Amino acid sequence: MIRLLLICFVSCVVLGSSEQTEKKSEVIEEEPLSHLEDQHDHDHDHDHDHDHDQDHEHEHGALLEPDGARSFNQLAPEESITQLAILVDRIDADKDDFISEDELKIWIQNVQRNYTNGQVEDRWKDFDTDEDGLISWDEYKNVSYGSYMDDPLTKEDVNIPQMLQEERRFRAADTDADLKLHKLEFNAFLHPENFNHMRDVVVQETIDDFDKNGDGSIDVNEFMDELFPPGNDDNDSDLMEKQRQDFLEEKDMNKDGKVDKQELMELMFPANHDAADSEAKHLLKESDTNQDGKLTKSEILDNHKLFVESQVTNYGEAVVPHDEL
Repeated sequence: MIRLLLICFVSCVVLGSSEQTEKKSEVIEEEPLSHLEDQHDHDHDHDHDHDHDQDHEHEHGALLEPDGARSFNQLAPEESITQLAILVDRIDADKDDFISEDELKIWIQNVQRNYTNGQVEDRWKDFDTDEDGLISWDEYKNVSYGSYMDDPLTKEDVNIPQMLQEERRFRAADTDADLKLHKLEFNAFLHPENFNHMRDVVVQETIDDFDKNGDGSIDVNEFMDELFPPGNDDNDSDLMEKQRQDFLEEKDMNKDGKVDKQELMELMFPANHDAADSEAKHLLKESDTNQDGKLTKSEILDNHKLFVESQVTNYGEAVVPHDEL
């Protein structure tokens, strides 16, 4: 998920945008929501094979219905439209044959919440090895890095900075400081972008990805090299110039040639931003043909690709089961 926030930073798309790359949710402490990950929450560069497999299985095995229907991304266009029509009836909570902005927003929140909670449940059994209802740092580290810790000299491909970064995130999620995570804390560890107290960690991890000279900020050259690796023949010169100008004119707020932690915080977590609300407004604006402030099933189906690739279906991957709404 952190990788998605990097994309957000790169593209200047705020959390909750309708773009496929941005699967974010509003920050809520009692009932955390998610975006999801598509894309994956843990973008590990080491041998977290079990995590990667679980992410892949969860995302591409997330069902339209509890009975085993395929995800939207696996359906032919005609099937996708048919399934979306069924979905519209479920979104229409008051059964008035119209979808309001509030109904869209509530649905998106439910999809995000269930996706996040589902990932916690899916991963929990692998990390709570002693089955005591908590995940300790030792348990997490041993499952994720055990083979390296047993024989470090023969495991040169393991990313030690990644492990230290995860430990920092683990400690931030561990609000009672006992080095053990209960499920809400584990949710914060997996989806830090959804929790206010994890924002510093999210921003720092983003800086870590770009900051090559170790000065604690991202300068324009570091930014460009990360987006457009030097020597890559596929680099688009027009796009490169656009991104460079965007960095200097929009991201670098104090015009000192770099983005510091405070600037990055404001870019990634704009004040008073409600991701689900923004997504609902966007979908309504793009699909409300007669401009009456609500959507009919026909208006939604006429824009089925927009909806299938939105947070309404968790970007085509998952839909909340009937009994969870």
